[in-house]
Amino acid sequence: MKLMRVTAPEDVLNIISKQFAPLEFHKVSLEKAGGYTLGKTINAPENVPDFNRSTVDGYAVKASDTFGAGEGIPAILDNIGEVLMGRVAPSIKKGQCCLVHTGGMLPEEADAVIMIEDTELTGTMMQCFRQVAPGENVIHSGEDLKKGDVALLKGRRLRSPEIGMLASLGISEVDVHRKPVVGFFSTGDELVDYSKTELRPGQIRDSNAPALLYLAKQKGTTVKYGGILPDQFEVFLEKSRSMLDEVDFLVFSGGSSVGTRDYTARTIEMLGKPGLLVEGISIQPGKPTLLGSCDGKPVLGLPGHPVSALNIFAIFGKAIIDCLTARELRHFRPSVKAVLARNISSRSGRTDYVRVKLEETPGGLSAIPVFGRSGMLRTLAEADGLLVIESAKEGLSAGDSVEVEIWD
Repeated sequence: MKLMRVTAPEDVLNIISKQFAPLEFHKVSLEKAGGYTLGKTINAPENVPDFNRSTVDGYAVKASDTFGAGEGIPAILDNIGEVLMGRVAPSIKKGQCCLVHTGGMLPEEADAVIMIEDTELTGTMMQCFRQVAPGENVIHSGEDLKKGDVALLKGRRLRSPEIGMLASLGISEVDVHRKPVVGFFSTGDELVDYSKTELRPGQIRDSNAPALLYLAKQKGTTVKYGGILPDQFEVFLEKSRSMLDEVDFLVFSGGSSVGTRDYTARTIEMLGKPGLLVEGISIQPGKPTLLGSCDGKPVLGLPGHPVSALNIFAIFGKAIIDCLTARELRHFRPSVKAVLARNISSRSGRTDYVRVKLEETPGGLSAIPVFGRSGMLRTLAEADGLLVIESAKEGLSAGDSVEVEIWD
């Protein structure tokens, strides 16, 4: 039997970033742009805001008219009226002010706004009980963005804040990278559809497919499921070839056994050049992972055990999707600090991902390892996150401060 040649996780990520190119981009309306990745950098076509505006309800003033004002000696200004929302503000002279609402336009001569609760109005006489500094309670024209400034760089994932910024600039269409189509196959004669109610001896319900499909959808892709491939190489290869024509990224779930894993490796070699790039990763769980490039399309062979499959796809499948969408590769997930509750041993030279459960304690969060074999789904369901033990370490001790990546 051929020995597995493993690659370090960081080297696999480097291979992914160098090997796979972003998909083409196209225009979509702003209403449909959420979740896509920006294909072109956008520069602000105008100042945002395009006029000086108030951040509070109060009176627009010349700050110098309030200098020295206090509770005992208020400054007295003449209120000339109100700035109506959406209207041009009137001019004010020295010793004058006007009522302005949050977001309202300031008179050209005003350089500050005093909050309404620091004033008292009698007729047109406004008493100001504190002084304000120039620029206080004011957003200046172009303070958010100046015309020509970079508003959003290409590669930015469009979330609600980005959508709002683009709307504020009057941009109704954007160039975005096409969402990848990810094709999935489960492999192995022992697998049956998860909906089957009665199992024959030796059969296993396919739990990986629905879990992986959901994980891929979370990453903003369109998914295609090709079903379960039998342990017959000709069928395996033919169906894989047909699926690869329809997708941007092909994933095999299964193949931990020597025979099926060999089918996956042989298929990757025959689907296109350059073929197999990675024959195993120095990671636990997930060592028997395969990665290939077939005529520019990534092909990922996941281990069959559910914990391994989900762990590998969450790390390397996500990195591939980021490359296809030109999204900046970010090798992190949301994390929290915690104190390790028990000792954990690890083998030097291998990166370990340990499932942990988080519990509140008087001293903060406690990370409790959830031990179990990589085929036990219960350990995933009980875990709140993953603890990474770097390859240079030989374990962690109870009481160590650790960072836990939240499992989504």
